[in-house]
Amino acid sequence: MKKHIAFIFSALFLFAQSANAEVDAAGAENFVKNTTQEGIVEIINSNASQAERDARFEKLFNSALDVKFIGQFVLGRNWRTASAEQREKFIDVYRKLNVKTWSKRFDEFKGKEFIFKGTSPSSSDNQIFVNSVVPMENAQPASVVWRVKEKDGKFKIVDIIIENVSLAITARNEYSAFIKKSPDGLNGLIADLEKKIAQE
Repeated sequence: MKKHIAFIFSALFLFAQSANAEVDAAGAENFVKNTTQEGIVEIINSNASQAERDARFEKLFNSALDVKFIGQFVLGRNWRTASAEQREKFIDVYRKLNVKTWSKRFDEFKGKEFIFKGTSPSSSDNQIFVNSVVPMENAQPASVVWRVKEKDGKFKIVDIIIENVSLAITARNEYSAFIKKSPDGLNGLIADLEKKIAQE
């Protein structure tokens, strides 16, 4: 377990590009609090139709997450070799897939509450970790850590780490392996993600 945790945090260092700059810790924590409040309480717990909740969640997702930043990270070196058209298509399908995935995933937190535990410094420029836990029935509270980037006084989520598993790093590993095996490379990955979106 200790080796697994050490690997996760060493991999997270891949986000680092320069020395860490001062980040408004209180502002970052309040941003995540407001995001979870809107996503869980005001959307997931509402009596609105599923279609309306999906639309509201998509709006929240697009405003709260820096999808292009995350997309570049999860593609890694494949982003550098991709054409402008491939980059645009990938970000589009990656956004759509994650909206659907997270709309359903947040349903798991229906009726539950995020308890915030302050922040932790990040080695990455203009970034900080916001720590939270979610009490679970008949189990230990689930750890949910939000990686937040600040730019020009505005905050964006760039990764979510659930029980020491980084969603961005998991996607990066999966996508890199897929592209390596696929005869169509990145185009094959884009087609596969489009298929998953249709199946959701």
